[in-house]
Amino acid sequence: MEHTIHRLTVTMAFQGVEETIYPTVLQYGKSTVLVDCGWIGALPNVERELKEIGLSVQELTALVLTHQDHDHMGAAAALRRANPDIKIYASPAEEPFISGREKPLRLRQAEEMQETLPPEMQEFGRAFCELLRRVEPVAVDRLLQDGDRMDWCGGCRVVATPGHTPGHTSLLLEDESLVITGDAMALENGLPVTANPQFALDREAAEASLEMLLALKARAYYCYHGGVYLPS
Repeated sequence: MEHTIHRLTVTMAFQGVEETIYPTVLQYGKSTVLVDCGWIGALPNVERELKEIGLSVQELTALVLTHQDHDHMGAAAALRRANPDIKIYASPAEEPFISGREKPLRLRQAEEMQETLPPEMQEFGRAFCELLRRVEPVAVDRLLQDGDRMDWCGGCRVVATPGHTPGHTSLLLEDESLVITGDAMALENGLPVTANPQFALDREAAEASLEMLLALKARAYYCYHGGVYLPS
């Protein structure tokens, strides 16, 4: 079955700092899968990017959330309101935090760090905690287990990449030899690194997950932060 892989470019600012992320769209047959969806308020930006490739939010059939962080799932509830038929996928370890059954681990971390921030960082820390509290939970329709194989784009394998968060998930498109990394890999100066290692909930596991992804020797790695890595 013919398929197409698109990269979206979504830019927003938080407290005057502009950031760009790269969600991925997997289009095959009558199915269209979005992998991660950006921050709170990012839905109009995502809609514009989808329009550029001839799609609409209403045509999305699935949303894969690689993990619970606000820049990956912040727009998920708004997206579901715009498209009630969309199916949301995430790992079992992330589901309680995405669905709101448990307090997000990133919010717990931010609140704990707030107590030790220097005075000049206190205002930023309070604003960040408040941002995390405003992330709307969203129900997960299907759990993705490590090793699951989906029919997306000729065959897609779910790869557990814990560390950044406990249930972080990446996707390996086997026919394309392409990995959608989420935050298991980011790019700095064009080179692969762990994303924000100082905030990884298990730094050792995050480093092991990065090494494991690189050991796959994929043709391309689609990084949510940084763009595309093409190993030489």
